[in-house]
Amino acid sequence: MLDELKRAARPLRISVKVIPKSSRTEVVEIQADGTLRVKVAAAPEKGRANAALCEFLADEFGVARSKVEVVAGHTSARKIVMVRE
Repeated sequence: MLDELKRAARPLRISVKVIPKSSRTEVVEIQADGTLRVKVAAAPEKGRANAALCEFLADEFGVARSKVEVVAGHTSARKIVMVRE
């Protein structure tokens, strides 16, 4: 399913559940409702986990970091992330 998301038309809104302070940054699973569960190595302090999530997703989707942003849930584990072309 992640491959389907990578090929989807942009802009793309993705629901993400973040697990901060993990040993490494990786996609753990795609839940039944389409939400990505992502482990992030960064701590949830001063936006570090959000920045790490955006950098990771930019690499995964093959776009510049500036094309990925958290648009909702800045201080929550559940976020909406926008990926632009």
